[in-house]
Amino acid sequence: MQEAGALSDGEIVELIKAGTLGIEPFDEARLTPNGYDLEIREIVSPPAPPVSHGVSRLPAGTRFAVSTREYVRLPDSLMGNLWLRTSWARQGVLASFGVIDAGFEGELTLGAYASAEVEVEVGKTFAQMVFFRLGRPAIMPYAKRSGNYQGQRGVTLEPRGSDSSNR
Repeated sequence: MQEAGALSDGEIVELIKAGTLGIEPFDEARLTPNGYDLEIREIVSPPAPPVSHGVSRLPAGTRFAVSTREYVRLPDSLMGNLWLRTSWARQGVLASFGVIDAGFEGELTLGAYASAEVEVEVGKTFAQMVFFRLGRPAIMPYAKRSGNYQGQRGVTLEPRGSDSSNR
């Protein structure tokens, strides 16, 4: 059994180099002392078309989603938490993200709400991903439990799997 806890920047780099943890593309400049900053690849604010280059100007009261530039691959022994970067919160963006389950692989779709007018730019960092080592590897990792979003690319608003109840 491994010791559970949050991973430091050094541990993240070691796991990337060993091929145990995947973040593609990986840029050491986006490491934080205990996490990794994720960039925006795509912005979706229905009914407007997706934005994959430049800036999306969102009026107050707008619900939107972004996908990450990074394709993430977690082993069965790690989970992740996602946190909105405080620079966005200071501009009036509100968000509550979920957990990245052990065994998940894909780009991430993050939903948010603009409480004030905000400009969201492709390529800017949006969220921090913090990894936690599980005491033991998951018996039923993400792909085996549901896998509804396994392998997703771009903003994915609907589950890809057949069992979409309560997910």
